[in-house]
Amino acid sequence: MAVAALKNDTLSPDRQVLFDYAVMLGDTALIHGQRLSEWTSHAPTVELDIALGNQALDLIGQARMFLEYAGKVEEAGRDEDALAFLRDGFDFRNLLIVELPNGDFGHTMARQFIMGVYSSLLYEALSASQDDQLAGIAKKAVKEQRYHARHGGEWLVRLGDGTEESHARAQRGLDELWPYTHELFTTDPVESAAAELGFGVDPSGLRAEWDGLVDDVLARAGLSRPEDDWQPDGGKRGEHTENLGYILAELQFLQRAYPGAEW
Repeated sequence: MAVAALKNDTLSPDRQVLFDYAVMLGDTALIHGQRLSEWTSHAPTVELDIALGNQALDLIGQARMFLEYAGKVEEAGRDEDALAFLRDGFDFRNLLIVELPNGDFGHTMARQFIMGVYSSLLYEALSASQDDQLAGIAKKAVKEQRYHARHGGEWLVRLGDGTEESHARAQRGLDELWPYTHELFTTDPVESAAAELGFGVDPSGLRAEWDGLVDDVLARAGLSRPEDDWQPDGGKRGEHTENLGYILAELQFLQRAYPGAEW
């Protein structure tokens, strides 16, 4: 059984794993959505502004469902807002790749494609969870993530197969993000325990299919698969880059400054 990431002495070991797992899924969606929302009013075209804004809302919606469920499992009086706004950075369990700065449009499309493919595979597998609530969230989220993967992939092909400048930017985005893709498939003790209990997914089992889907799009885009070298991780353990602090400072400011504020 895994050592609980966010220990609550009132929970049974199995429910502690369920809480930790739901928080992990919610945190990645929340931080990704917050980061992507920074494109609002800054995207290259109005159409893309709307598309990226809608994708950010999809991610925030997924985060709400996972964190709301985590709060119910914990039974400590914390709802999704408390879990989103009133935890410190070391309590967050999101993947490192989603907290990195957006970079240029090519960088963002590379991340949207990488995460869209990964999340669609993860949620497809999670749809078979023995936990009905997690399965229900996953069945809704997988449809959204398939669109994110398709949209990001189409733009990656356009950029990669476009001008010399667009190709260079797309390749640079891939090169900068690639080291962080390895964390996607590194199985954390919480994920391992969740899979053993029948309600979670071991992400290492998604790697082969992810590789195939990604390689197909890179080939069509004329982009090179980056070399596997440096492999940073730690997000699932609460060890983050300095970027998370800046995201939380903006995300949590209102509730920190005016506790309990409503509108």
